[in-house]
Amino acid sequence: MRKSGLILAIAPLIFALSACSSGSDKATTTASTSETSVTRDRWNTIKNRGKLICGVSGELPGFSFVGTDGKYSGIDVDVCRAIASAAFDNPEAVEYRNLNAKERFTALQTGEIDVLSRNTSWTFSRDTSQGLDFAPVVFYDGQGVMVRKNSNIKSLTDLKDKAICVQTGTTTEQNLADQMRKRGITYKPVVFEDVNIAFATYAEGRCDGITADRSALVSRRTTLPNPDDNQILDEVISSEPLAPAVSKGDTKWSDIVKWTVYALIKAEELGINSQNLSTFITSTDPDIKRFLGTEGNMGEGLGLSKDFAAKIVKHVGNYSEIYDRNLGNKTKLNLARGQNQLWSKGGLLYSPPFR
Repeated sequence: MRKSGLILAIAPLIFALSACSSGSDKATTTASTSETSVTRDRWNTIKNRGKLICGVSGELPGFSFVGTDGKYSGIDVDVCRAIASAAFDNPEAVEYRNLNAKERFTALQTGEIDVLSRNTSWTFSRDTSQGLDFAPVVFYDGQGVMVRKNSNIKSLTDLKDKAICVQTGTTTEQNLADQMRKRGITYKPVVFEDVNIAFATYAEGRCDGITADRSALVSRRTTLPNPDDNQILDEVISSEPLAPAVSKGDTKWSDIVKWTVYALIKAEELGINSQNLSTFITSTDPDIKRFLGTEGNMGEGLGLSKDFAAKIVKHVGNYSEIYDRNLGNKTKLNLARGQNQLWSKGGLLYSPPFR
């Protein structure tokens, strides 16, 4: 009886509190539920919008860079174009958002962008506590240090008590601290939020060295006043697997991005590129038929057309074509593929079977 009496006593109070509400709590709950449903059905949102919103750097030649003509290029950009090709049969159905290191994850988590394709390292904490789902690695990298050739700095040891420019909000700052502490080398970190200011400070000679992913150092060196006056030390101080990412919790959208990247790799494995694609359409090889969609319906499970992989190759090419036009020996960067070769050529790139 006491319990019933207590319930009867507080019931009017609960009702009164609910009646006094302006409805904002209910609206907040509805908005939150709506946002969650959009996040977990991102593919439908993208289809209805008719284009992909892709987060990139926009400032790193070879990866994502905006030319004087306003056009984007780079390996990260081509990943976005490949996803748009699979989704819309149109590599230009992409809206790019330039993001710095600090804001990139928030943009993904809040739904401002659909996919992050911005030279981002796949790490444990980002995959767990920051709620990101990573697609396959598109570039295996490692952190390095760049110095001026006339500095007589030949190794990390020579940087003892020297000033090193480093960007905060990235794995770079912690990697440097870990490696220097492990080696017992004292140094003076000069920290910046803006990577452009970090490189400008180094260019002005206010830092003895600057650290970043080696690919970024190669890329940024081309933008310095006298590129040939700078060299990258041989020592690699971390492993940096760079991969696209989507917000965690949407399996279908994650699978679309994942298998788009695998399609780029598998096309190279099969010897299919944008120039010879038409000659493979009539192939009787079951692996090729499944891959190109001339047999079966591999795309159905992704919500894509059965020939989604063929569309990717047609518009963007295979992984080798993307690498060569953005980073290869005919570009200013002239980066050897090294560990970014196919597994069959001694590299780390590998695609699961399309079956």
